[in-house]
Amino acid sequence: MNDSNIGFIGGGNMARSLIGGLVADGVAPQRLWVAEPDAERRAALAAQFGVHITADNSELAATVDALVLAVKPQQMKAVCGEIASTVQSRKPLLISIAAGLRLEALQRWLGGELALVRTMPNTPALVQSGATALYATPQASKAQCELAEGIMRAVGLTLWLDDEAQMDAVTALSGSGPAYFFLVMEAMQQAGVQLGLTAESARLLTLQTAFGAAKMALESREDASTLRRQVTSPGGTTERAVGILQQGELEALFARALSGARDRSQELASLLGDAQ
Repeated sequence: MNDSNIGFIGGGNMARSLIGGLVADGVAPQRLWVAEPDAERRAALAAQFGVHITADNSELAATVDALVLAVKPQQMKAVCGEIASTVQSRKPLLISIAAGLRLEALQRWLGGELALVRTMPNTPALVQSGATALYATPQASKAQCELAEGIMRAVGLTLWLDDEAQMDAVTALSGSGPAYFFLVMEAMQQAGVQLGLTAESARLLTLQTAFGAAKMALESREDASTLRRQVTSPGGTTERAVGILQQGELEALFARALSGARDRSQELASLLGDAQ
């Protein structure tokens, strides 16, 4: 990866996070390029990371070995139209981080038969703690897939999918997932205040508990169900609370919520691909 020139079309938060992660991993800033229409943002990226900057998407596409498409889904068709002839002649690796855009639509807009990797990162990537699923077209070589994985691994965990259709489930689980945990944390903080804690005490205790539980789960070989049972003493306070949550059908509620998110992901993918 250190020998590849990597470019980003779009210099927003996710691109900035990936660039920061790559530089921290030892990729030389001279290997990184960003095409961004906003002059102030271009200047900020150059000042912070020392990367090459341009306002010309086609110039960038003509320069790099791997091109990360980091624009909003609604902008993607226009961007693909700008760079289609260049990528068809050069055949670089193209990596999409745009939510909801299927590879079929990207191939159609770019002219087809290209090495494309579709990814679904989530917002904790902004603090190098993300979870990203990847799926590649048959045209992507093993080396190109390894390069795509290396780029996305700069901001957290990576996981390859066997079927692009699984991206809708990934969107429902990890793509939207941070919001679910924020909602749980919000509810716990509010409950702590109602029990007599100050707002700041409830906030700090909730956040550290969430962090500690996640860290325990990551570092343990046990699954979440086993870990839950290990911290639930018979007849104790935790058992009482967990029982109330289960009586409220928490598991079934999450199942319905994720199914709804998956269905909406499928709807939006069809709308984005068909309407543009």
